[in-house]
Amino acid sequence: MANLEISFDPSRIDFRATSDILKESYWGSGRSDELHRRAFANSLCVGAYVGGNQVGFGRAITDRTVFAYLADIIVWPGYRGQGTGTRLVQALIDHSDVKTVTHWSLSTNDAHAVYEKLGFRPSADGRYMRFDRIPAT
Repeated sequence: MANLEISFDPSRIDFRATSDILKESYWGSGRSDELHRRAFANSLCVGAYVGGNQVGFGRAITDRTVFAYLADIIVWPGYRGQGTGTRLVQALIDHSDVKTVTHWSLSTNDAHAVYEKLGFRPSADGRYMRFDRIPAT
């Protein structure tokens, strides 16, 4: 999409639209606006815009030195399948604040092809483990 603009300016992110679309996603259902506010504030966030209107969002949870986890990469309906998600992820990977990060990870149920284009591969080495818990309220 030629007229797509990528921006790391947090003041441009439409919080209401972003929080709402994330709450509609399979991974974000059950989250509150307050959880999104805290998550966004503690992440490197990026937005995608067409004609000044937001059409995508993504964030990296990172120490900005050696580790980063991609989260909440989402593109608004009507803009999917046009490379917007790929551009968001590439912008995060290329950001100057994370140029020394050597370990990027993510979790997805349905967007493997997006990430594979950028060099991500499934982990099957038996090294990575996961701990899930029900969050405290």
